[in-house]
Parts: sequence; structure tokens; C-alpha cells
Amino acid sequence: MLKQRAVICLLLACMLAAFSPVKAEDTAPTFRTDFYEAVNAQWLASAEIPADKYMVGGFDDLSEDVVATLMADFSQMIADGETPGDPRLAEFLKLYSLALDFEQRNADGLAPIKPYIEKIDAIDSVASLEQNLVDLLLDGITTPLVFAPSEDVFDPTSKTLYFSGAGLFLPDVSYYDESSEVGAMMLSMFADTVRQLLQLAGYDETRADEIVSGAMAFDALQIPLAFTAEEQADISNIINPMALPQLAESLTTLDLNKIVETAFGDVSHLPYIIVMSPRFFEAFNDVVNDDNIGIIRDWMTVHAVLAFAANSSEEAIAILQSYNNAITGQEVSEPMERVAYSAAHGVFAEVIGLYYGHKYFGEQSRDSVTKMVENMIDAYRARLDENTWLSEQTRGKAKLKLDTMLLQIGYPDKIDPLYDELKVVSAADGGTYAGNITELNRVILKDAFDRFTKPTDRTLWLASADTVNAFYNPQFNSIVFPAAILQPPFYSADRSDSENYGGIGAVIAHEISHAFDTNGAKFDETGAMADWWLPEDYERFEELAEKMVDAFDGIEYAGMTLNGRQIVNENVADAGGLGCALQVVQSLPDADIEAFFISWATIWRGLIRPEAQQLIITSDTHAPNKLRANFQPAMLDEFYDAFGIVEGDPMYRAPEDRVKVW
Repeated sequence: MLKQRAVICLLLACMLAAFSPVKAEDTAPTFRTDFYEAVNAQWLASAEIPADKYMVGGFDDLSEDVVATLMADFSQMIADGETPGDPRLAEFLKLYSLALDFEQRNADGLAPIKPYIEKIDAIDSVASLEQNLVDLLLDGITTPLVFAPSEDVFDPTSKTLYFSGAGLFLPDVSYYDESSEVGAMMLSMFADTVRQLLQLAGYDETRADEIVSGAMAFDALQIPLAFTAEEQADISNIINPMALPQLAESLTTLDLNKIVETAFGDVSHLPYIIVMSPRFFEAFNDVVNDDNIGIIRDWMTVHAVLAFAANSSEEAIAILQSYNNAITGQEVSEPMERVAYSAAHGVFAEVIGLYYGHKYFGEQSRDSVTKMVENMIDAYRARLDENTWLSEQTRGKAKLKLDTMLLQIGYPDKIDPLYDELKVVSAADGGTYAGNITELNRVILKDAFDRFTKPTDRTLWLASADTVNAFYNPQFNSIVFPAAILQPPFYSADRSDSENYGGIGAVIAHEISHAFDTNGAKFDETGAMADWWLPEDYERFEELAEKMVDAFDGIEYAGMTLNGRQIVNENVADAGGLGCALQVVQSLPDADIEAFFISWATIWRGLIRPEAQQLIITSDTHAPNKLRANFQPAMLDEFYDAFGIVEGDPMYRAPEDRVKVW
């Protein structure tokens, strides 16, 4: 989808970032030598990664349980011929039924892609690309120029346009370095995957090789123009306001004004648009021109084939899975039934989330967690009052940001009205899965464009309620805690308050802390990107954040070297979240500090295959889970008292090295 509502935190992040590498035999750990290993010793001794997974752990296990529950519910509804009370859920069930019909999907194969390949093949110049670009985008075809409307980052009550390049084939620019053996292997496997899919789509071997070579050549032109993971972690790098006429004038190989007018009509009222890939647009004329139109066409063909293959036959999906398995270390592929569910869920996510929230969460649980969130905000407000380095002016603005924070907990009262427009043609009425997916995607993409002229609705959620995750949205100054994460190991009514605050409490405060990390700190209480700090306060904040960078920078983990600047925001949020949750626990009459820290380490337990761990360390913004479990408690004095940790212990960190930002 082209819904780019905000830059958000994914606490789970690519969940991968972070689990422990696959187990190795070790001496028995203690709380003083390796807190994470000691807390999770029993689990680590028995846990195994299933052959069709690349990780297991608190987040992932819970997510799998939620998916299994929902798949069982929906399979039963389909078997019983049940018509749900929610007509939107009925549309999902029709699509899910079609997704499960692999006999028909296998018969269709990649044939449904042919009309779209014909559109791509008809592009013989940049002028023809320009003429058809909007239609291609609405068809879901990737083009070198990508744009979409969203809330204006400087004025979230209005909309503007965001422009970017389409990105690289590999997940991170560092994999293209000549010294990267892993990158060379990934690129080779990617090329082989695409060749197989092209031949499955009807191309002969020679032409498939030509298309792959051309696509790789165009991909290579974009390598020096891409952001590194460290650059991308700083929102200032991707928010570059520019007057549309200025950008249009700089792009001499096509008429950007005409493209924008085709998509949105008159946009002369816009004071600026946002350029998210500045290096790409600086080099645009050298990359997107008639001399390169052949390799651009090949590159678009590859993107189209990859997209259609995911919604095609078992054979095509298996080819895609083989590539994903190779780069993550997964031994066997997920069952096709799970693939079908994930694809149908992707279209009707919020509808499914609403069903899950009402059936498995309920009002009472939502009220209970809402109270906990409000307690955490109160605690954060108290921490700001106790802060020794903020001026009164900046402190007041920070507290205003807390006071106006929008809380979205459990499940929404309403979901995006887009779902009312998503209609599925059943098999009985002649519908196919491929045909429905194509039409549904066009409705979704058209809706994304249409939002340019519609008012912003801050009550809409960033995630469905069945998501095991949590989010902060700086543009709305909102925090989202879906129902699915509000259960063990994060939260349970049967656990002590100290344990719950070490789990979901710290997660809640983590998300609150994102309002004040090095990205969130650039947004004010309205969600506008604005400078609300006194200069001396922000300078002190940057000094403290730099200490957090230094604390993690250069650590060797899973054969990789961590980049402290790449992961600084999540580490600032972890530190603020854990410290804030601890402060609440200390105020409890039955406070159990040991249980609090043990609960924190428990939620981060996990195993991950080495290939996946290295893949995520390369590009993710979170520290590995074991380091999150160990490093953040070691920043807090109370941790030392609770477990008798003294100088000389591996878990010991000198007082001057204990970083506290918030």
C-alpha cells in the first residue's frame, strides 16, 4: 500500500533484530555474569527453532499463537458457511477462501500478469513512462519515481506530497560493497530467483537472462544514491522540503508537473513537497533517461513479476520462499495455508484486528491497560519535573507533549472507512484470487491518492489489533498498543504489578520515550516537526544521546559490529522506558524490584538463526535482544542493589558509564 502515515517505532522492529544467536554450550550463567542467560536459562535449554521459522521467542511465539487462533476461527467459519455480522469480515472470508484455492491458483499461474507486462513493454521512452506513470502506480507496478500524499510533517493538519526513489533489490546498501561476500551471495540468489520466475511467466531462458542483466544494471545505478542504515535512522535526512516547481525544474527528462497534475489536479497551493531521497533526485537525469529506458523497463518487469508471484501458484511462491529461506537460514518453507492467510490478512488487517479485539480482549481489559498507560505518563511527567538539566521553558513544552498524547489501546472504536469499499467477487460468481487481489490493490492505491484532498483523521490506527507490537507516531503524537501484545509474557492479570511493569509497563514507557528520542524530539505536541527546545537544552540532550551511541558502538555480536548511531533511538527509548517503569514499581506498596528486572529480561528471550541475525543487525534500528535485556538494567543503580552486582562482575558498569537520558 502507499499509506505512508508516519515514521513509526516498531518495538518488535523486524522482530529479528534481536534474538540471541542459536544456542551454544556454556558454563552456567548467573545474574551477576549474564543476566539474560541466567533469567532465561531453562527456556534456552529447551527451546528449538522450528524448521519453518528463523526465530522463536516471546514476541514471535505470541504472534504465532494469535495467528493460529484466528486461522482456526476463520477456517471454521468457512467450513460452516457462516456469514459474520460484520459485512467487512464476510468480504475477508471470501478472499481467504479464494487464497486457499491453490488448485485454481495453480491453474492460473502467472498468466494474470500478462496485461501488466504488456503495459511495461509498451514503454519505449521516458516520455511514454511519464504519460503512463500514474496508471502504472495505481496498477501496483513499481516505477523509478514514487510519490504519495500524506500528512505534512511540518503541519499535520494538512497534506503534502512525498517523493522518493523505489529503492534497491537487496535489503541494505552495504550488501553491494565489493568486500561483502554475503551480499554477493544474496545478489546471485536474487538473480537466480528472478530468472526462474520470468521463465515461469513465459519468457525463454535467453530473454530471462537479458531482463535480469538489465534490471541489475539499473539497480546498480542507484547504489551510490541510497542511504546507509545509519543515515536512514535519522529522520532529518529523509525530510527535505522543496518547492514543487524547483524539483520539477531540476528533472529535465520528464515533466513532473504534468505527472502530479494527472494524479492530483491543481497543487499550486502547496508551499512545498517533501523529498525523501535527495541523492536520487540530484542524479535523476543521469539515471532516468532515454538511454536507460531499456534497463528501466527490465527493472520494472522484475518488480512486477516478484509482486505477482507472491499471489500466484504454489510453484511461484516456492521459488520466492527458497530465496527468503536462504537469506534467513530457515530450513523449510511455511505451509501454503499460512501463506494464504497472511496474504488475505494483508488486505483486511484492521477488519481482522477488530474481530480479534472484541472476541479476545474486551472493554474490561482495555480499561485496565489504559489505566496503566495513564500511570506511566504520570510517572514520565514526574521524571521531567525531577530532571536537572532541562530549562523550565523546555520542560513545560515536553510536559505539554505528554498531556496531549493520543492513547490508542486494545482495539479501535472504528476502522478506516476504506474497508467499506473493499468488495470481493466470490468463486461462485466467477471471481479468482488473482483477479480480486489486482482490483483490491487498485482500490487501495486509488484511496491513498484520494486522501490528498481529505482531512486528516487522527483517530485512525497505525496497526491492527491482532498485531504483537507497539508503536509511537510522532506526526500524531500518539501511542498504539494493540490487543494482541497485551497478554503474557508482557501482561497478565494473574501476575504481580511489579512483573507487569517489567513487561508491558516498560514497553508502554518505551513508546512514550520515543516522543523524546533523537527523532521524536524534533516533533512538538501537535505532531509538527518543529524546534521547541531552547538551544542549550537540545545541546545537552545531544550530549547524553551521544553517550548512548558510545555505549553500544563497536560491540561485536553474532560476527557483526554494532553501529551505535544506527540504534541510538531505540536504545534511548529502552533506557527511558525501563527507568520510568522502575520508578512506578518503586512507589508500589508491594514492590518487587527483582521480579521487575526478571520480567524485563524474560520478554526479550529468543533464538534466531545466524543468517537472519546478521541480516537484521545490518539494517535494523534496534540492538539485539540479549543486549537490550542486559545493557539497560545495568544503566540503573537499583539493578546492582537487587542482585548484588559489584565491580569485577561481567554485568557491572561503572557509575560514570551508566547512561541516563530521561
